Amino acid sequence: MAGSTVKRLPRVDRVTARPELDDARKRLGPRLVVGLVRAAIEERRQAILADPTIEVPAEESVAADVRARVERLLGSRARRVINATGVVLHTNLGRAPLGPEAARAVHESALGYSSIELDLRTGKRGGRGRFLEAALVSLTGAEAAVAVNNCAAGVLLLLAALARGRDVIVSRGELVEIGGGFRVPEIMSESGARLVEVGTTNKTRASDYARALDASPDAAAILRIHQSNFVQLGFVERPSVQDLAQLARDRSVLLLEDIGGGALIDLKPAGLAGEPTVASSIAAGADAVAFSGDKVLGGPQAGIVVGKSAVIERMRRHPLARAIRLGRLPMAALEATLEPYLEGRAVEALPILGLVHEPVERVRSRADAWAAELGKRGVAATVVATEAEMGGGAVPGRTLGSAAVRIEPRGERADELAARLRTGAVPVLGRVQDDALLLDARTVLAGEDDALLDAVAAAVGAP
Repeated sequence: MAGSTVKRLPRVDRVTARPELDDARKRLGPRLVVGLVRAAIEERRQAILADPTIEVPAEESVAADVRARVERLLGSRARRVINATGVVLHTNLGRAPLGPEAARAVHESALGYSSIELDLRTGKRGGRGRFLEAALVSLTGAEAAVAVNNCAAGVLLLLAALARGRDVIVSRGELVEIGGGFRVPEIMSESGARLVEVGTTNKTRASDYARALDASPDAAAILRIHQSNFVQLGFVERPSVQDLAQLARDRSVLLLEDIGGGALIDLKPAGLAGEPTVASSIAAGADAVAFSGDKVLGGPQAGIVVGKSAVIERMRRHPLARAIRLGRLPMAALEATLEPYLEGRAVEALPILGLVHEPVERVRSRADAWAAELGKRGVAATVVATEAEMGGGAVPGRTLGSAAVRIEPRGERADELAARLRTGAVPVLGRVQDDALLLDARTVLAGEDDALLDAVAAAVGAP
């Protein structure tokens, strides 16, 4: 019976040709729409085979389903959103927003050709990323630098170039899992390096590394990984970069460090102690330091490795370097992000640094202004003290004093209001807490206030 029923399902070509899908065909092209129609019909087919009592849908019903699929597909494109979550470096929101100078640099590079590998003075092939390297060397005190497409790729290249087929010593307390379920041991395995674990989860001493090096005459390096996603408290111990650098020199191996966030300035003035700077690791004796471009540095996604010239040169010559090199658009963004650091105005020029250095009194005043304006529009809102987080695998366990507008929706759940805000013309992301919606002022960029207020008023249904 089910077999005869499914034969009466609408035909793909007839559904695709329906007028209510005209706009979908124009926006997505007929081939993609046909695929969505087939998927919708196949879903109905499987449902009928599982339950023969289900009625065969009409063409218009399937077309309506396809229109909904089209809207969901279009809505899945990356869009600009307003971040009112209270998480400064929100991984799901792309981490650091670019500063205006970096955005302009990307825009100019994208609209035309680029001199990325051309020496304009001589007219001949030039070195890729020469300014980038010079800036990073100046800012970190390293001898050389190279940039690839993300930090995990940087660590992969570092190990593949320097330790393939050889032992690399790592503390058990540093074998972390990073975003997306990727784990450091898996990345090391892909590089061809052999992982040698030392110490315990909570305590690793320099003597643990020394014993492992004694047992491994072919060891290539010690790898130190900054605990950027979690905090260990209590009965814990780990050697300093200086201690490991001295041990590495004594045993003629390299000290490599994955520092994670990549702070180029001290974040203590912002109340974020505990995030090491790249320069401090280089000064302490690390042979190479890997870090991200889109975390506390405030630039585009990139993996940056700075260190000794011999180390960086081996990385450049490795075949993997070409596969993961930085493209021209992120390179333009990264170069423009580093310029304010060179000029001593990074806090003023880079949005991420501006957000974390904003005094809590100003954040509170901003939230007060939001609440007052929403009140004029008929939206009841109060202001509450909150704690914002750095997020993005940086400064774990540390928070920033903040303030948020609190809205208790009437006649609906707070998560329903949050969903409408996310799916509005200008998506706004807050957080639901204690049956209320919180919009944290710490993480909303300058110039976004009016758009946020309009979005909230529209979502609540106020005039």
